[in-house]
Amino acid sequence: MKIGLGLYRDSLTPENFRFARQAGATHIVAHLTNYFQGRDPSLSAGTENDGWGDCSTDELWTYEDFAGLVKTVRDNGLELAAIENLSPRFWSDVLLGGPDRQKQLEGLKQLVRDAGRAGVPCIGYNFSIAGVWGWSRGPFARGEAMSVGLDLAVIDPDLPLPDGVVWNMRYRAGRAGAEPVKVSSQELWEQLEFFLREIVPVAEEAGVMMAAHPDDPPAEALRGAARLVNRPEKYDRLMDIVDSPSNGLELCLGSLQEMPGTDEIYEHVRRFARRKRIGYIHFRNVRGKVPNYHETFVDDGDIDMAEIVRILRDEGYEGVLIPDHTPEMSCNAPWHAGKAFALGYMRALVQNAAALGPSVSRPIAVAAE
Repeated sequence: MKIGLGLYRDSLTPENFRFARQAGATHIVAHLTNYFQGRDPSLSAGTENDGWGDCSTDELWTYEDFAGLVKTVRDNGLELAAIENLSPRFWSDVLLGGPDRQKQLEGLKQLVRDAGRAGVPCIGYNFSIAGVWGWSRGPFARGEAMSVGLDLAVIDPDLPLPDGVVWNMRYRAGRAGAEPVKVSSQELWEQLEFFLREIVPVAEEAGVMMAAHPDDPPAEALRGAARLVNRPEKYDRLMDIVDSPSNGLELCLGSLQEMPGTDEIYEHVRRFARRKRIGYIHFRNVRGKVPNYHETFVDDGDIDMAEIVRILRDEGYEGVLIPDHTPEMSCNAPWHAGKAFALGYMRALVQNAAALGPSVSRPIAVAAE
C-alpha cells in the first residue's frame, strides 16, 4: 500500500509537494478543475456551501497538460496516482442525456487517450447531477476542530438546481424560464451505462482505469435528481455493466459508511479489493449516517481503520490511500496540520500492516439490486 495526497489545481506547488514528501506521501492525486474559482452564490441552498464555482470557460485537458503534470510531480520526487473529477464543462450533456452527449463523449475519449499516453494511470469521476452538496461547516470534530457534516432536516433537499449548473458547478450561463432538472434513478443508470460502454473500451486501450466515486452525501435524491451509488451493492452493479479492469472504483470509505442500512463496511471493502478493481482509496472517517452525520479525524469515527488496512493487506491491495477531507486543526496552518495528522496515522498503519494481527470481519451476503 502507498500513501498519497490529494491537491487542488492551485495547490500543485513545490511547497505542497515538499510537504507531501515530508509527511511520508509518495503519490499525488490531482484535481485539475479549479473548484474554488468564481464561486456562485446561487448554489448556496441556504447552507455554508456556496458551490464549487464556475467552470464555464474550462478547456478540454490535453496530452500536453497531462504530460506536464506527470513531469512536474515526478520532478518533485513524487508520482501521479490519478486525476480526480472531470470538469462538468466537459460532460454536462453526458450526465444529463442532453443533445451534445455524443460530441462531449468524443472529447472525453480523446482526454482518456491523452491521459494514458502521458502516463496517467487512473481517472476518478463522480457520475452525479447534484454532486457534493448540502454540507455545512462547524466545530464537529474532536476538540471542536472545524469539519463538515450533513443534516437533511435543516436544508431543503429538493431545492431545484439553477439552470446551467451540474455537479454543483456552473458550466454555462442560466436561461430565464428554464424548467428545473429532473432525473430519475432509471434515467441516471441508463446514462451511466451509455457512458461506460463508450468510454471503458477506450480506457482499456489507453491503459487507464476509470474509477467511480460513490455519492456524497449518499441520499436517495437531491435537488430533483436521483443518486447513483448510494448503497454498497450498487458499486457491484456499476462494475458489472462493463466487466473490465478499466471499470473500477474510487473507493471512499467515508461515503460507504454514511450510507443508510450499511451496518459494517468491512466485507464490502473486502469484496471490492478481491475483485482488483480499486483505483485508489479515500481514507477518511465519519460518525453517523444519512440523514445526519459529520466527518471526524481519521482515528475517531465509526470505522475501525486498522481493520480496513488488515483487509487490504489480506487481499493484496497495493494501491494508493489518500486522506481526502480532514478536519482543520487550530494553528497557523489548519489544512496542513489536519493533513499531516491523517498522513502520519495512515503511514503508521501501513508500515505496521503485517503486525496488525488477523482480520476480525466475516463475509456477508450481498442483497440483490
